[in-house]
Amino acid sequence: QVQLVESGGGLVQPGGSLRHSCLVPGSPISIVAVGWHRQPPGKQRDLVANLTKYADSVKGRFTISRDYAKNTVYLQMNSLKSEDTAVYYCNKDSPSTWWNWGQGTQVTVSA
Repeated sequence: QVQLVESGGGLVQPGGSLRHSCLVPGSPISIVAVGWHRQPPGKQRDLVANLTKYADSVKGRFTISRDYAKNTVYLQMNSLKSEDTAVYYCNKDSPSTWWNWGQGTQVTVSA
């Protein structure tokens, strides 16, 4: 079973930026289907970005990218808003193919 390792969370002011990283052990092809999910406080976990689309709430502000040489998936988050506060996770985008969830990284957007 793949053990995902996320990093990059933190506390940031509104309008700021953060970048998440997700190391995916195994073959580089395995990161193609990896997306980014988030779970705001008291809410369900939702997919916010994958290879082909972004959630409307993050479109134009978040960018997903991949480094196949490093088996790493990134999420660049710009123009952060308070509603982006959540725990962020990487995993495959389809529930039927999810690996075990990693520990996630906390992002807090606050003045």
